[in-house]
Amino acid sequence: MPRVKSNVVRLKRKKQIMKAAKGAFGARSKLWKAAKETVERGWVYAYRDRKAKKRDFRKLWIMRINAAARLNGMSYSTFINGIQAAGVEVDRKIMADLAVKDPAAFTLLAEKARVALAKRA
Repeated sequence: MPRVKSNVVRLKRKKQIMKAAKGAFGARSKLWKAAKETVERGWVYAYRDRKAKKRDFRKLWIMRINAAARLNGMSYSTFINGIQAAGVEVDRKIMADLAVKDPAAFTLLAEKARVALAKRA
């Protein structure tokens, strides 16, 4: 079996980890083992939290829509049901933005939802 020198690849990998550990405190940015553990743990958290961020924002949008819908005399579920019945294709992100920045436009959406629900019933 031929002899393999893995210096180039190993040093490239080590350099990448040490660069990623630059902002860490003390030995975590200087020593190989501590730096590697810190960076790998950080990458795990980053992967997990990219998913959690999407859930958190959706929750926030739903809370904002619910609050605005209640100001217009509807619950969140009734409002969403009415919007779907009216065939309005505006996502929750945009509706939450309207609820905060343009309450008048949100009120128009609520009226559309109310009319659609009345027609269906």
